[in-house]
Amino acid sequence: MSDSAYRVETTPRLAQWRIENLASCTYRKSDPFKIGNWNWHLSVEKNRVLFVKLFPEISNLTRDNPPIASFIVRVVSSVGDRKAITHPEIKDKVLKNNEDFVWAIEVPLTGKFIIDVEFLDLKTASPNGGEPCSIWAEGFTQQRSNAKAIESLGRMLTEGIHTDITINASDGSIGAHRAVLAARSPVFRSMFSHNLQEKELSTINISDMSLESCQAFLNYLYGIIKHEEFLTHRLALLHAADKYDISDLRDVCHESLLEDIDTKNVLDRLQNASLYQLMKLKMSCIRYLVKFGKIYEIREDFNTFLQNADRDLIAEVFHEVLDAWKGF
Repeated sequence: MSDSAYRVETTPRLAQWRIENLASCTYRKSDPFKIGNWNWHLSVEKNRVLFVKLFPEISNLTRDNPPIASFIVRVVSSVGDRKAITHPEIKDKVLKNNEDFVWAIEVPLTGKFIIDVEFLDLKTASPNGGEPCSIWAEGFTQQRSNAKAIESLGRMLTEGIHTDITINASDGSIGAHRAVLAARSPVFRSMFSHNLQEKELSTINISDMSLESCQAFLNYLYGIIKHEEFLTHRLALLHAADKYDISDLRDVCHESLLEDIDTKNVLDRLQNASLYQLMKLKMSCIRYLVKFGKIYEIREDFNTFLQNADRDLIAEVFHEVLDAWKGF
């Protein structure tokens, strides 16, 4: 039998395998063929009925991220009137091995025929547990478009392309774009919409932020902030998020500050949680101090904290201390 008997012809979404002279009690498996991110096989087995199987090639990719496939399979007689038998559409089926899709065809087939697989969609599981993402559909196009748009926005900032407003920080200034700032912050939008100093002079004074923190703030607004830069400036970013009413920045700062509470920063975090009304952070800090007994490890710092902290915050801490004592 020639090598062509095992070859599958493909386009980006279509696979066709031409079968000739398949005798009874015969098993045949195609050569691998590439559709999407995976190598695939078709197989046929002829006994009393004809079994057609479609499955991805065993690999680390298939094990770690198996395809979620939508497809239509047809068996077409390649002689005469080319009569076709069509399997009902398969929708979003996870294919891991050669038992996940098996089609038993009871109609007798003789002579030459074609197995035709039309891939309607191929998806992969989302790494963060969300909805599976198509490798072809508009999700992929949108993802690429978004990435390019963010890259272009970043270049507008870093290269100073057509900047139309200057931000004066405490130790320097940086150019930015009114439209971007207004789109990201209702406070900025209000500044540029009314007859305020910023509208007349094309400047914004942010004297309570350093130039580095202000740069990190703008990098976040333009979608190009790096993780280490975010960690370094997150308290300043939290202040800016509160001042300029940027809820998404406030949320990511809040979540980040929850992740690395320790004895060196817990009192500062507690103060900021109270100042910016971050309830989850406040309760996490109090729990860390009281439930885990860390209040005794930083006794001197805690005494200083008591002399300067808000009375209501002190009362909340002592309420938790009393509750903890009741538990013993």
